[in-house]
Amino acid sequence: MVGKPERQVAVFGAGYIGLVTGACLAELGHRVVVRDIDPDKVALLRSGDVPIYEPGLGDMIVRNKERLTFTLDLEETLRGAEIAYVCVDTPPSASGDADLSRIWSVVKSLEGAAHLKAVVVKSTVPVGTGARVRSALDAAGLAHVGYAANPEFTAEGRAVADFMRPDRIVIGAADEAVAQLIADLHDGVDGPVVVMDVRSAEMVKLASNALLATKISFINEIATLCEKTGADVEEVARAVGLDHRLGPHFLRPGIGWGGSCFPKDSEALRQLASNTGYHLQLLSAVIEVNNLQKRRAIQKLKDELGTLAGMRVALLGLTFKPGTDDMREAPSTVLAGRLLAEGAEVSCWDPMARPGEVEPWVSTTRHATPEEAMAGADAVIVVTEWPQLKEVDWAKAAESMRRPVLFDGRNLLDPAGMRALGYTYMSVGRP
Repeated sequence: MVGKPERQVAVFGAGYIGLVTGACLAELGHRVVVRDIDPDKVALLRSGDVPIYEPGLGDMIVRNKERLTFTLDLEETLRGAEIAYVCVDTPPSASGDADLSRIWSVVKSLEGAAHLKAVVVKSTVPVGTGARVRSALDAAGLAHVGYAANPEFTAEGRAVADFMRPDRIVIGAADEAVAQLIADLHDGVDGPVVVMDVRSAEMVKLASNALLATKISFINEIATLCEKTGADVEEVARAVGLDHRLGPHFLRPGIGWGGSCFPKDSEALRQLASNTGYHLQLLSAVIEVNNLQKRRAIQKLKDELGTLAGMRVALLGLTFKPGTDDMREAPSTVLAGRLLAEGAEVSCWDPMARPGEVEPWVSTTRHATPEEAMAGADAVIVVTEWPQLKEVDWAKAAESMRRPVLFDGRNLLDPAGMRALGYTYMSVGRP
């Protein structure tokens, strides 16, 4: 790292956020110790393997192995550390609020780490969490240790690129020196630094994901209206996206959003508003549209087949989007569950997904190729737009199906071409 000192950084949490943060900070020239409480995960990382699929991450970890350590030990994590990054998960609790128990566990473990210069929360947290962490640090005798919020804006499948070339680096801090310390830590990252107060930084993360989710639900609503009026949502979205005030991003109609961020953060923002006595009507509608979008796919098959009982349906793609192995809040889980509830037999394919021995997946049949999943099926749903699906011999696949009924939930394929091959072809918002 040119012009800036090498820092010793402690990262708590070896999930998506922690691994990407730790690896990228090591790439920038810092010495990083990543701590996790899962022995199997730490052992895997020490062996040079990565427990998640994220393009470029494994190579970066190997490349920086001299500066990057993985451990279970708290003392090793904090030894010599100047900055402690909190990158643990904050799942929804039974009340709908974010479960901050892992945040508080990390904060408590910092008692006695008087040598720290700053504690930085990168986890997604409700607005006001930073003030509570600050109070906890003060009560632990760490009033001299700075505090900052540094929310992450990385997308799975391109997280490393998003960290190294971000649209912005948001730093929330009450102390200018702390903000500068975190900014200097990112020296070498190609993106603007935006400094603000802690509460605003916490809100930026939630608001950003809620707005992206809104764009997806909006275009899905327009898609439904296009189906009823004969318009083509692909043409509509293309022209709308050319407006520089709007842009084309996230105007892709489909089967709905999922993943680790949009569902959790949208619900967290709605719950945060409810806790203040305010009802976010627009966001509630966004969530409702997304929930309905998955079920509309099932209804389309029922309308076409008459019943799903005894039918075999193939799901092509299980992860919430291509380029990841993440199954969290994936639309495929809802689809599989609904199909099974309707009495259908479910076969499925995905090149990366590892759904585990849980329902609904234990009641489905996994196949090594899309063609195998489609053989003998009465219908097929394209759930995830994996590029491999472009290479399928769709003519041969149609011949292997009992009924060549296809719902293209990602508008991946050409309608005219698929109908010419004999498919009863349905998609989202296209005539």
